[in-house]
Amino acid sequence: MAVLVQGSVLQVCITLALYVKISDPVCLFQGIKVNYHNMNVLRKMGGYFSQHCLSETTDFRFPMEITKVTQENVTMIIYKFLQQIFQLFSKNLPLGAWNTSNIEKFQNGIYHQIEELEICLSEEQSKARNLFQTWILKSTIFSMKKYFRRITNFLKDKQYSLCSWEAVQLELRRSLIIFDRLMKKHVS
Repeated sequence: MAVLVQGSVLQVCITLALYVKISDPVCLFQGIKVNYHNMNVLRKMGGYFSQHCLSETTDFRFPMEITKVTQENVTMIIYKFLQQIFQLFSKNLPLGAWNTSNIEKFQNGIYHQIEELEICLSEEQSKARNLFQTWILKSTIFSMKKYFRRITNFLKDKQYSLCSWEAVQLELRRSLIIFDRLMKKHVS
């Protein structure tokens, strides 16, 4: 009987160890599929970037330190970034000019990805981060919030014009490509 219990406990421990080892890449792999879908919907949402919108472009200064996050922080960074995108696309959209169905698909896709990452993060909470990792995470999130503040201020300054939203859409497509590469890097 004791050997049977020990064998069962050993199986549970091995299963848990393997689950903890593979849970992050699985979450990120699922995120890659959803992110690809969101990039396509975002591309379809707006029109073509017209010549008269060229004066509405700006350098939003994407926080490149995001690309250097560690495996321990990548899920949280992606989660926070998607939250910012969801908030941005929840107000003052150019509804008459953009396909409403695609806007809803994009918002739902981002929301779904946030929900999936919340599950991953709840599983990750047990993993301890050292002080340096915590500082890097907080610093990166702060830079990301400044990035989105620049985008929001740009939209306000341009009175949420269609051209300003097209510029933001183009910027976010670029940033989602960066996140796609980041997820792929941490999955492999």
